[in-house]
Amino acid sequence: MGKFILKVLGMVASLAAAVLFAGWLAFVPSASEPGYRFAATWGARGDAPGMFDDPTGIAISGDEIFIADSRNGRIQVFDIEGRFRRTFGTTGDGAGELDRPMNLTIQGDELYVPEYFNDRIQVFDLDGTPIRVIGEAGDGRGQFNAPGGVAVGTDGTLYVADFYNQRVQQLAPDGTYIDQIGETGTSGFWVGEFNYPTDVAIAPDGTLFVADGYNDRVQVFDTGGNFSHKWGGPFAINIFGPFNGWFATVTNIAIDDQGNVFVADFYNHRIQKFTPNGTFLTAFGAEGSGPGEFFFPIALDVMPDGSLYVVDFGNNRIQKWLPR
Repeated sequence: MGKFILKVLGMVASLAAAVLFAGWLAFVPSASEPGYRFAATWGARGDAPGMFDDPTGIAISGDEIFIADSRNGRIQVFDIEGRFRRTFGTTGDGAGELDRPMNLTIQGDELYVPEYFNDRIQVFDLDGTPIRVIGEAGDGRGQFNAPGGVAVGTDGTLYVADFYNQRVQQLAPDGTYIDQIGETGTSGFWVGEFNYPTDVAIAPDGTLFVADGYNDRVQVFDTGGNFSHKWGGPFAINIFGPFNGWFATVTNIAIDDQGNVFVADFYNHRIQKFTPNGTFLTAFGAEGSGPGEFFFPIALDVMPDGSLYVVDFGNNRIQKWLPR
């Protein structure tokens, strides 16, 4: 009888191991592309030009890099080698003033700056001249509660990750409400529901990608706002982890000219790269403060040549990475 029990236990253990292995293959993909290599870094904590206090956003236009220097209440501009060029903004709630600027977006010759504490989006010329303000505090149509990111379509339509209102709003260029995804003030993990959305990005074909922050996933919608697909952990239902294709809080999405999707995986201290349908391609980064290490990477942007610039939030610096 003892031998029989041992045999049964062995069979159960083998079956469990097989199930775990099959689950690993199904939900933890291997990299199919080489990673990226560290190239350069700049910045340190402070308020002098070229220094940062909790940088949170980045956008690239031509040979200029715009950084949201959050707690310093300003935007700093650098060349692609990290040399300081100029700064604009100061802490406050007036025109041209900023209070915790977040993920940045450039469309044409305009810079869109969501303000976490001012509950609005400010639009600037690329020289730093304030142009207009979109939205105000609240949970009504066209109002915001800590907007985290904005995407701008080729026709000027805005999509805003409205963080505490648990929704993504679609607005006309002048801020007039059009539609929204998600129920105002209600978090959830089903399709089309959000748990503190942090950013949005529009692909070249108009597809909308949403960083569903604390659901640890990416949700994708077509040009009509209809759900398309999602990814992140098993079934993308708020299961976080350090494995390939999984996330521990998604804070930013960037899309390159080929449509590849780069995701800032904040608490996993890394950047992950996917195809538009969510197939995992590669990842890079590790926790630390040395060259090529991250301490809470929060945002990134991609140059046409494939080079990446990453906002290394916890280390108060910017890192440049190149394809291998």
